[in-house]
Amino acid sequence: MQNYDYPFEVEWSQEEIVKVIKLWNAVEAAYEKGIKKAEFMRAYREFKTVLPSTGEEKKYGNMFEKESSYSLYRVLQAVKNSGKDTIFLGEDKK
Repeated sequence: MQNYDYPFEVEWSQEEIVKVIKLWNAVEAAYEKGIKKAEFMRAYREFKTVLPSTGEEKKYGNMFEKESSYSLYRVLQAVKNSGKDTIFLGEDKK
């Protein structure tokens, strides 16, 4: 795991911050160890209660990608397009 900051606003409630950070954790999991689609989508739906607009989603997703190199967009595309129950976008360590 890398050391970087999660994008969120200090004006948000603690509950909102937790929802947003849970999504960033889910994106990390998709790259680092894999995550079940259903688990990722639960985190994504909670995130959308805090940031419902597509513009805000893109803004914060881009901020997170700049910090971490992990793409929310790519994970969402994998969830939509993969026939598998688990999403893993990292490199296989063989």
